[in-house]
Amino acid sequence: MKILVTGGAGYIGSHTCVELLNQGHEVVVLDNLSNASEIALERVKEITGKDLTFYKKDLLNIEDINDVFENETIEAVIHFAGLKAVGESVAHPLWYYENNITGTLNLCKVMAKHDVKNIIFSSSATVYGTPEVVPIVEDSPLSTTNPYGSTKLMLEQILQDLHVADEAWNVVILRYFNPIGAHHSGIIGEDPKGIPNNLIPYITQVAVGKLDELTVFGDDYDTPDGSGVRDYIHVVDLAQGHVDALKRLNPNDGVSIYNLGTGQGYSVLDMVEAFSEVVGKEIPYVIKERRPGDIATCYAQADKAKREIGWEAKKDLKTMCEDSWRWQSNNPNGYGE
Repeated sequence: MKILVTGGAGYIGSHTCVELLNQGHEVVVLDNLSNASEIALERVKEITGKDLTFYKKDLLNIEDINDVFENETIEAVIHFAGLKAVGESVAHPLWYYENNITGTLNLCKVMAKHDVKNIIFSSSATVYGTPEVVPIVEDSPLSTTNPYGSTKLMLEQILQDLHVADEAWNVVILRYFNPIGAHHSGIIGEDPKGIPNNLIPYITQVAVGKLDELTVFGDDYDTPDGSGVRDYIHVVDLAQGHVDALKRLNPNDGVSIYNLGTGQGYSVLDMVEAFSEVVGKEIPYVIKERRPGDIATCYAQADKAKREIGWEAKKDLKTMCEDSWRWQSNNPNGYGE
């Protein structure tokens, strides 16, 4: 199958390209490189020994998208491209709404024009807002606490409405929890621009000496140690979830929604301790006030994904930390070297 991966040069996108190529799919990547590097795609080719096609294009430009569909016989789309930082979305909501909503609307318009109606959408556990009960299941109440989460929830609704209007649309919505880790080769991984918004690249950059200390946002949540609890999932497991989700892109499958997580919650301070053990030294940190839009506890129940698409997370916390550290220590400046 020839698959368009939007945002395919990014962290999750590049790892998904590896899994797709390894399983015999043809891969076309569309990415504007605003938070990614083309070097990642060269390393995807190195890992797999296979080629892919790259277009430096922007979803906000509908003609850019059309050019890709005019030149490639796309059969399905895996849609990662979008802005993704909770705190940043609180500070810049209009930027997030314009980029994430408009970009996806443009993509869907061009897909419809070319009669490509198979899409796997990169959603988020943020659509569950502040969960009433954990672990979270797919039919838990939906709400949001920040603009980033709101864009994901709105886009889920848009995609479901597309199917209601035209049953030829096959939609898989994947609600991620917290991806960490890197490919075991250590040559692709998470490379955020500027100060990281996510926990693990922040920890690894402290460990490698790029940053002086980790900032822990809040130690007064209603959790065992006061820091936020999340479901951390290895990025390779997450990438495999997208390949498994292709099984649901069949006529009359309609809309399928899956949590992708481990079902295990770890606090921020748990992660600091686990990573310190892998690195062999203490990770210095400082406690600061909570970030706007953050919640106390969020972890998944992913039984539905195992039951319907045969997916489950396999890699443990130690492996996640080891792979993150291998990537960062081998590439202290990310793809900038």
